[in-house]
Amino acid sequence: MAKGSHYCVPYRRRHEGKTDYRARRALVISGKPRLVVRSTLKNVTAQIIVAKPHGDEVLVSAHSKELGNYEWKTPEGNIPSAYLTGLLCGLKAKAKGLEQAILDIGLRSPSKGARVFAVLKGVLDAGIEVPHTEEKLPDEERIEGKHITQYAESMSSTPEKYQSTFSQYIKQNLPPENLTKVLAEAKSAMMAAFKNGGKDK
Repeated sequence: MAKGSHYCVPYRRRHEGKTDYRARRALVISGKPRLVVRSTLKNVTAQIIVAKPHGDEVLVSAHSKELGNYEWKTPEGNIPSAYLTGLLCGLKAKAKGLEQAILDIGLRSPSKGARVFAVLKGVLDAGIEVPHTEEKLPDEERIEGKHITQYAESMSSTPEKYQSTFSQYIKQNLPPENLTKVLAEAKSAMMAAFKNGGKDK
């Protein structure tokens, strides 16, 4: 461990692995709202935040638990749910007159096709401008959940494993093979709710 009169103890959030202050400073200096994406295994949150002298101010926020308002009943930690959460955040932002933001993924590694980029794709599809690299975004098939439907179809010959793996889908009376159709319906319901600058439910 470094010692001596010139050694500075890292800020607590840096020491805890929660904040990269150098990256955060660059984002704040840009003067643009930050699209902050955070996720757990079960949920996704997307917020558009601006830095103020008194602290961060949340302009809009969307949580994957809100997707139930648009008949989305699947587990909320997957790629399609992340996309819809981003779309909802972007539509809320448009309704408030916001046009652009910059992506803030915290200390997460920017892995290609990760949920954070599924959220970004949703925000982009809502019409918010966010600088990005196209190759990082998930392809349309993953956004639509086709990888999940294909996996479900491949397990049809092993009912016990199928029941165990997709228990949450079955509980909601939603065969995972129908996921692509359900996503399209949820997206349409969400877009209709915000048509002509309307607000969410």
